[in-house]
Amino acid sequence: MRPLLHLLTTLMLLAYPLAVYFGLTYLPVGSIALVLCALLVLRLVVQRQQIKLMLLPLLLGIGLTAGSYFARRHDLLLYYPVVINLSMLALFGYSLRQGPSMIERFARLKEPTLPAEAIPYLQRVTRLWCGLFVVNGIMAAYTAAFSSLATWTLYNGLISYLLMGLLLGGEWLYRSIWLKKS
Repeated sequence: MRPLLHLLTTLMLLAYPLAVYFGLTYLPVGSIALVLCALLVLRLVVQRQQIKLMLLPLLLGIGLTAGSYFARRHDLLLYYPVVINLSMLALFGYSLRQGPSMIERFARLKEPTLPAEAIPYLQRVTRLWCGLFVVNGIMAAYTAAFSSLATWTLYNGLISYLLMGLLLGGEWLYRSIWLKKS
């Protein structure tokens, strides 16, 4: 049951911008905030083994959604993508300082014995991800503060995911084509 709840909460959190858009457009005031708050609380309960890494963003998300409900202010819901991007930036940035880099950790899941010459490359890729989290965080904050709900949803629910997919796919392509040649 726990793996199914974990999967469902993950999918719902990925769809957070769409849920906010449809909730604010079609549901009574505050109801989407309550649903999202409950979802984040459920995620907190389900994810207790890995809670150390994502505790702060989950608590901030619960605070934003609960605050939105009690204050009857929908704009608070729009700042959760900022929280997520800042959290990921902090996580990836911290891994660069303390080592191993986040991308090296991911790479070691597939290949536990990486060659020493791969480490600098993996650190550069981690820095690229940090740059993307900075851009996404700035754009998430900008769209939350200064744009329409439709623009916010477009950026946070589609464009930011496309940028992450492009970085992931582009790095994989680079690694599988150009790095294999050398």
